[in-house]
Amino acid sequence: MIDVVTDNIVPTENIIDELTWRGLIQQSTDIDALRRDTQAGPVTLYCGFDPTGPSLHAGHLVPLLALKRFQRAGHTPIVLAGGATGLIGDPRDVGERVMNSTDTVADWAERIRAQLERFVSFDGDNAAIVENNMNWTGKLTAIDFLRDLGKHFSVNVMLARETVKRRLESDGMSYTEFSYMLLQANDYLQLRRERGCTLQVGGSDQWGNIVAGVELNRRVDGESVHAMTVPLVTSSDGKKFGKSTGGGSLWLDPEMTSPYAWYQYFVNTGDADVIRYLRWFTFLGQSELAELEVEVAERPQARVAQRRLAAEMTTLVHGADNTAAVELASQALFGKGEIRDLDEATLAAALTEASVGQVRPGEPSTIVDLLVASGLCDSKGAAKRTVKEGGAYVNNAKVAAEDWTPAGTDLLHGQWLVIRRGKRNFAGIQVLPA
Repeated sequence: MIDVVTDNIVPTENIIDELTWRGLIQQSTDIDALRRDTQAGPVTLYCGFDPTGPSLHAGHLVPLLALKRFQRAGHTPIVLAGGATGLIGDPRDVGERVMNSTDTVADWAERIRAQLERFVSFDGDNAAIVENNMNWTGKLTAIDFLRDLGKHFSVNVMLARETVKRRLESDGMSYTEFSYMLLQANDYLQLRRERGCTLQVGGSDQWGNIVAGVELNRRVDGESVHAMTVPLVTSSDGKKFGKSTGGGSLWLDPEMTSPYAWYQYFVNTGDADVIRYLRWFTFLGQSELAELEVEVAERPQARVAQRRLAAEMTTLVHGADNTAAVELASQALFGKGEIRDLDEATLAAALTEASVGQVRPGEPSTIVDLLVASGLCDSKGAAKRTVKEGGAYVNNAKVAAEDWTPAGTDLLHGQWLVIRRGKRNFAGIQVLPA
């Protein structure tokens, strides 16, 4: 067995064995049969992603990376953008989904398709395939839907699903959302017929929908296919994974979540979660993960594992150049690097993650005023004490005089000042145009 896997190396172990030691198999229809089939030769598998928003988020990464792991082991992945199912919406535990317009969902499907394509390879004998279920679902008539699909599903079984039961006990569920299972099951049927797909993977919350596809293939065509789910990610204290400090989702789109914010989320991972996240989200091998686990146990304050996780995740989603930029920013903002080397986008994103005060030319802007405007001090008295005690910095340079004011040459990219109080607290000041 090898430890570090690259795009050009196929692991000698079976992919199911690798997924098992990583803790990435939550449920399977028949894990031994799946192991035999994947050992016997390449299989084609798929995972679907509905465009319920303009971007995928961090929670999508475990199933998406499962496709990449299978591909690296020699199998063929299909990434399915749910242009049709995204119009319906998979039933949630609480409340009906918002029905977005056809044009909106189509636009989101194209944006998400572009994101999906970044995580699999389109070269080689097992080149990835991209599909959109609108290609076959859009052709279904109401009669076809009821006769060719609906007759194979038991309402009693559908009503027994936990999500359906919870919704019926609270605010109810429309027939539109109730029928979602049929559409997803049909995706599996069509992909098996057209692409030879014999494995569907997804999050564990999709188990009912995935098994419905397995059953539909058996009932309609007499074919046996596989299903496998990966675990949903939560932190050790039960909190939902992928929520940013501002409460919103951690998006893969850099315009919605900056590379800096993305990096900071993972570098702040708790000790109890970091090794599990490294197993699930990276391609590091067992020996390197064992070394990082020792670091967490013996030197937790060094946060070696967290910094490795943040670097791996940022490179995976945003590329190596952005990783280098945010690592430089993380050092420079705390006085351990040259702050003038930061590009404006990274600097602005980093300051926005902290706090930003604004001043206009002509307004009072001594260091005392700036400490208050930035939110680092709650009064001028506290700001004066900070300066007197030697804890005030502008662009990493200590400011010792209460009447210090910035010159034009102090403005980073013509508009920014980085204000720091002590070693760990920083904020931004944006000098607005006159």
